[in-house]
Amino acid sequence: MRIFGKVRHRPSASWRQATDRAFTLIGDGRYDDAGALLTRAADMEPWLSESWFNLALLHKFRHDWEQARAAGLRAVALLDKETGAPDWWNVGIAATALQDWPLARRAWQAYGLRVPGSPHTAEAAEEPEGMDLGSAAVRLSPEGEAEVVWGRRLDPARIEVLSIPLPSSGRRWGEVVLHDGVPNGERTTEGAAHGAPHVYPVFDEIELWAPSPVPTWVVLLEAATEEDRNALEQLASDAGFAAEDWSSSVRLLCRTCSESRMPSAEGEGEHLDPHDHSEPGHPGPLGHRTPGELWTPERECGIAAPQGLVRGLLDGWVADNPDSREWRDLEEVC
Repeated sequence: MRIFGKVRHRPSASWRQATDRAFTLIGDGRYDDAGALLTRAADMEPWLSESWFNLALLHKFRHDWEQARAAGLRAVALLDKETGAPDWWNVGIAATALQDWPLARRAWQAYGLRVPGSPHTAEAAEEPEGMDLGSAAVRLSPEGEAEVVWGRRLDPARIEVLSIPLPSSGRRWGEVVLHDGVPNGERTTEGAAHGAPHVYPVFDEIELWAPSPVPTWVVLLEAATEEDRNALEQLASDAGFAAEDWSSSVRLLCRTCSESRMPSAEGEGEHLDPHDHSEPGHPGPLGHRTPGELWTPERECGIAAPQGLVRGLLDGWVADNPDSREWRDLEEVC
């Protein structure tokens, strides 16, 4: 078939059947069987970029980054268009997982993104910095007991977690997670007065990219007012760590709601709560944010801080206003 003077190869019926069957198997989690079919399809049609794109996608699902990079590079070598192809995004994810920074820069630029620094200098061998991609949300453990938390995008494939995840996620504040390229849901926050809401994508985690050495603690607080609670969060932030009132910031959503557009915090900032804990059924509107007149002094709070600092933070918080503040039952949970 000839299109605008270029010969485009149409895949055979056998190629399509093998590929369709492979993606059915991928949906069932049968990656090895799918891999055999996609390899056969690539043998049938080695000059078709889709053959290698599909293999790269499978290797991404399996977290086999060397193979994902190799198949992805074969796919982009066969592309008709120069920029914007999703094949380059998959190459960028694989390169980021492998810390192959020259290839990651090349991939993002080929996709059409602006990456600070020159690809022809020693800087190209370092992590891309200063891409200024802003805040986003990431769904931890998307195949299990999923939890959506807030973070800062370091580049198109990585987010630094700024919420304090619940212990069930196995994740910590300050960790960097590798995430998929296509958003799976959105969160909105109110903009300036009478302005349009801000919309933030929710990306699905692929795997942990860099762990955090900072443990997660849970503690029960007696905080007479919201200001007392806010004082602890500010005290932890000033020390370079974090505290989060889980009684207010965590809401329970069904998976369908979690993967749709949902309103989030009132206002803007680096930390945009609430974050969401998902379950398969529909639990109803269980957001825990309480207005001032309904304030409950007993709060369950997550703290991200080193062992040698956490008790001092809590004692200092109480000492600043002992008549309205207490803490008890401190426990390390992650």
